[in-house]
Amino acid sequence: MSTTSTDTNAGESTDLALKILVAGGFGVGKTTLVGAVSEIRPLRTEEQLSEVGTTVDDTEGVARKTTTTVAMDFGRITIRPGLSLYLFGTPGQDRFWFLWDELSQGALGAVVLVDTRRLTDCFPAVDYFEHRRIPFVVAVNCFPGARSFGAHEVSRALDLDQGTPVVMCDARDRDSGKEVLVRLVEYAGRVHTPAGTPASVG
Repeated sequence: MSTTSTDTNAGESTDLALKILVAGGFGVGKTTLVGAVSEIRPLRTEEQLSEVGTTVDDTEGVARKTTTTVAMDFGRITIRPGLSLYLFGTPGQDRFWFLWDELSQGALGAVVLVDTRRLTDCFPAVDYFEHRRIPFVVAVNCFPGARSFGAHEVSRALDLDQGTPVVMCDARDRDSGKEVLVRLVEYAGRVHTPAGTPASVG
């Protein structure tokens, strides 16, 4: 989380830039979400899935996926004048989780993207942020044809701490993704950062 100050004719104003992680299992839609909401051309580190990779990664339920993020996705969105979010999409496969510690440094909070067809894939992300006391919201990416579950059902299935928000979204839709991010910023503003100080969101 960082701030930059700029001088205007009316006096000094402060622009606030917040770091947000977008995490979740393999093939859940993290790259799609970052790309949908970003107001700049997103930075992507995608590589083609190889035959060797398919023997390591669990591709059940995402058989049509042909690429994978190997480092991170990056995008930016302005929520309102003076408040921007810098989005860092994390890699989903186990072998890239060593990058999460670097990416999580200074983050205000995280979005854990969930596919109800592969719900267990998001447990590691939920555990990671709970253990490090990083505020997060669970965003259920509503894939076509997937069984519909309510927010309360998803919360119980994931055994989330009381008060952790669960929201439904379409990762392909900019407005839907922005709503998720606004919900996260509002939630993180009511809890404490990992350093133990109140998170500033405005």
